[in-house]
Amino acid sequence: QVQLVESGGGLVQAGGSLRLSCVASGNIFRINLMGWYRQGPGNQRELVARLISNNNPDYQDSVKGRFAISRDNAKNAVYLQMNSLRLEDTAVYYCNARIQRRPQGPENSFWGQGTQVTVSS
Repeated sequence: QVQLVESGGGLVQAGGSLRLSCVASGNIFRINLMGWYRQGPGNQRELVARLISNNNPDYQDSVKGRFAISRDNAKNAVYLQMNSLRLEDTAVYYCNARIQRRPQGPENSFWGQGTQVTVSS
Protein backbone atom coordinates (compact mmCIF):
# COMPACT_ATOMS: atom_id res chain seq x y z
CA GLN A 1 0.00 0.00 0.00
CA VAL A 2 0.98 3.66 -0.26
CA GLN A 3 0.90 6.30 2.47
CA LEU A 4 1.23 10.06 2.26
CA VAL A 5 2.14 11.81 5.51
CA GLU A 6 1.91 15.58 5.78
CA SER A 7 3.45 17.87 8.35
CA GLY A 8 4.07 21.56 8.92
CA GLY A 9 0.62 23.02 9.42
CA GLY A 10 -0.26 25.29 12.28
CA LEU A 11 -1.39 28.72 13.40
CA VAL A 12 0.27 31.79 11.92
CA GLN A 13 -0.49 35.48 11.78
CA ALA A 14 -1.45 37.13 8.53
CA GLY A 15 1.67 37.99 6.55
CA GLY A 16 3.59 35.11 8.05
CA SER A 17 4.99 31.95 6.52
CA LEU A 18 4.64 28.20 6.85
CA ARG A 19 6.24 25.27 5.05
CA LEU A 20 4.29 22.10 4.46
CA SER A 21 5.95 18.76 3.83
CA CYS A 22 4.58 15.50 2.46
CA VAL A 23 6.41 12.21 2.17
CA ALA A 24 5.15 9.21 0.24
CA SER A 25 6.07 5.71 1.31
CA GLY A 26 5.16 2.12 0.54
CA ASN A 27 4.87 0.22 -2.69
CA ILE A 28 6.03 2.87 -5.19
CA PHE A 29 7.47 2.36 -8.65
CA ARG A 30 7.15 5.92 -9.91
CA ILE A 31 5.49 9.12 -8.75
CA ASN A 32 4.14 10.95 -11.77
CA LEU A 33 2.72 14.00 -10.05
CA MET A 34 2.66 15.50 -6.57
CA GLY A 35 0.62 18.43 -5.42
CA TRP A 36 -1.33 20.23 -2.75
CA TYR A 37 -5.05 20.86 -2.43
CA ARG A 38 -6.99 22.67 0.27
CA GLN A 39 -10.49 22.75 1.65
CA GLY A 40 -11.67 25.75 3.61
CA PRO A 41 -14.78 25.90 5.80
CA GLY A 42 -17.86 25.46 3.64
CA ASN A 43 -15.80 25.17 0.47
CA GLN A 44 -15.00 22.42 -1.97
CA ARG A 45 -11.50 21.00 -2.17
CA GLU A 46 -9.41 23.03 -4.62
CA LEU A 47 -6.05 22.79 -6.24
CA VAL A 48 -3.34 24.95 -4.69
CA ALA A 49 -0.24 23.82 -6.59
CA ARG A 50 1.08 20.76 -8.35
CA LEU A 51 4.25 19.53 -9.99
CA ILE A 52 4.72 17.05 -12.77
CA SER A 53 8.41 17.84 -12.73
CA ASN A 54 10.42 20.48 -10.93
CA ASN A 55 10.43 22.54 -14.09
CA ASN A 56 6.69 22.69 -14.56
CA PRO A 57 4.71 23.98 -11.53
CA ASP A 58 1.03 24.81 -11.76
CA TYR A 59 -0.52 27.25 -9.26
CA GLN A 60 -3.94 28.51 -8.38
CA ASP A 61 -4.09 32.18 -9.32
CA SER A 62 -4.64 33.39 -5.76
CA VAL A 63 -1.35 31.92 -4.52
CA LYS A 64 0.92 32.86 -7.43
CA GLY A 65 3.89 34.86 -6.20
CA ARG A 66 3.26 33.84 -2.57
CA PHE A 67 3.52 30.04 -2.56
CA ALA A 68 6.22 27.82 -4.02
CA ILE A 69 6.02 24.09 -4.58
CA SER A 70 9.06 21.85 -4.85
CA ARG A 71 9.87 18.16 -4.91
CA ASP A 72 12.67 15.96 -3.68
CA ASN A 73 12.39 12.91 -5.89
CA ALA A 74 15.00 10.98 -3.92
CA LYS A 75 12.86 11.30 -0.79
CA ASN A 76 9.46 10.94 -2.53
CA ALA A 77 8.64 14.28 -0.97
CA VAL A 78 6.83 17.44 -1.94
CA TYR A 79 6.95 20.77 -0.14
CA LEU A 80 4.84 23.90 -0.14
CA GLN A 81 6.46 27.11 1.02
CA MET A 82 3.70 29.56 1.88
CA ASN A 83 4.60 33.22 2.33
CA SER A 84 2.52 36.36 2.87
CA LEU A 85 -0.30 34.24 4.23
CA ARG A 86 -3.80 35.69 4.21
CA LEU A 87 -6.89 34.97 6.26
CA GLU A 88 -8.46 33.31 3.23
CA ASP A 89 -5.63 30.77 3.09
CA THR A 90 -7.09 29.13 6.20
CA ALA A 91 -7.96 25.56 5.27
CA VAL A 92 -7.06 21.92 5.64
CA TYR A 93 -4.25 21.25 3.19
CA TYR A 94 -4.03 17.84 1.54
CA CYS A 95 -1.13 16.25 -0.25
CA ASN A 96 -1.94 14.35 -3.44
CA ALA A 97 0.21 12.05 -5.51
CA ARG A 98 -0.37 10.06 -8.67
CA ILE A 99 1.64 6.90 -8.34
CA GLN A 100 2.40 3.81 -10.36
CA ARG A 101 3.05 0.86 -8.09
CA ARG A 102 4.62 -1.34 -10.79
CA PRO A 103 6.06 -0.97 -14.30
CA GLN A 104 3.29 -0.76 -16.93
CA GLY A 105 0.81 -0.63 -14.10
CA PRO A 106 -2.00 1.89 -13.74
CA GLU A 107 -1.57 5.27 -12.13
CA ASN A 108 -3.59 5.70 -8.95
CA SER A 109 -4.33 8.82 -6.94
CA PHE A 110 -3.45 8.88 -3.24
CA TRP A 111 -4.24 11.45 -0.55
CA GLY A 112 -2.73 12.39 2.76
CA GLN A 113 -4.78 12.85 5.90
CA GLY A 114 -4.62 16.63 5.76
CA THR A 115 -2.94 19.28 7.87
CA GLN A 116 -4.68 22.35 9.27
CA VAL A 117 -3.40 25.80 8.37
CA THR A 118 -5.00 28.65 10.28
CA VAL A 119 -4.15 32.27 9.52
CA SER A 120 -5.15 34.80 12.16
CA SER A 121 -5.43 38.56 12.03
